[in-house]
Amino acid sequence: MKHPILTRIAAAALSAAMLLPALPVCADGEAHDTSRDVQTQGVGNPFGFGERNTPADASVEEIRAINHKMTVQEVKYALYKEIDEHWDLISVRLGQTDREKVYALFLGVGTRESTLGGNGDGADIETAQGQGFGVSSAHAYGTLQTAVTAFADADPSFMKEEDVPEMYQYTLTPENFYDAIISDHMGIRKITHFAVSAMRDYGMTGYQVARHALKGHNTGWADPGDTGYYKDYPDEICALAQWYYEEGHLYDNAFTWTGAQAVDQYRTDNVWDWWGDVSPSLDPIESVPSTEAPQYLKGDVNLDHSVDLLDVIALQRYLLAMDSFTQEQFGRADMEDDGHVDVLDLGHLKRLVTTR
Repeated sequence: MKHPILTRIAAAALSAAMLLPALPVCADGEAHDTSRDVQTQGVGNPFGFGERNTPADASVEEIRAINHKMTVQEVKYALYKEIDEHWDLISVRLGQTDREKVYALFLGVGTRESTLGGNGDGADIETAQGQGFGVSSAHAYGTLQTAVTAFADADPSFMKEEDVPEMYQYTLTPENFYDAIISDHMGIRKITHFAVSAMRDYGMTGYQVARHALKGHNTGWADPGDTGYYKDYPDEICALAQWYYEEGHLYDNAFTWTGAQAVDQYRTDNVWDWWGDVSPSLDPIESVPSTEAPQYLKGDVNLDHSVDLLDVIALQRYLLAMDSFTQEQFGRADMEDDGHVDVLDLGHLKRLVTTR
């Protein structure tokens, strides 16, 4: 038998929810609020991704199954969420101020490495695992095919990637390695590491910083090399990126693949002209935290990095059994820190929102 007081509270919450703005609906088009200024705000987090995509206490099989179910669109927005969180760093190191070009470049990486989940496997793509977990330096996972070398506490014989203090470096564990969001985070960090190396160690400037950062991501070295190499990896990534950017496929479920004929028009002798006249820099990034793990904002139920009316709506929907929560959402919704999410947490969250 339902408790009459809780029933009345639930009914009142439902009535309130009906009067509040609707939550974003994700479809095969822009999933984000298109009224946002993407260049200054990014796309937000319409799919509610957390700092992890999966529960930290899940088995590897469970983690991979969650990643496997991601749509191409979800794979794209998961990347954007991490790019947005570290935009100050990425834009300075690559010198690119057009956020959508950076989105596109990373889609190009994902396509060149794994067809961006277009094979029906979401972000669940693993390579070079034949020797076992973490044994080979080429052992990689996820959309960007992030190798174990990106992680802290990997095999000590692997080259260190400790020169990106602005981004947290996760420890190499199966739970971290196989999580799609952490894999994106570490892949972006890895490419940033090689951008630093391209400038610091080899004096690269302009588009060559991004070009050689991609070379480093693939080969382990950001140095100038055999000119025949570039066509098939960094320059192909740049052409693929242009397809997403110029054809309007940044935000939908559309994808291309390495060598696709539809991309031929972008495979020019001046493929990097599209990237623009950029000015990469090793300048310090003051606004990015350095050595701490990503922090979770209590009350940020919809995981968009703010606490507002949309979080109240999300919690109301959960209490009415209209939506489910991930483990991370549950933790953020537990305003009372008592291990339960109920109407007391809803009241606490409402007070927090109304007093801001």
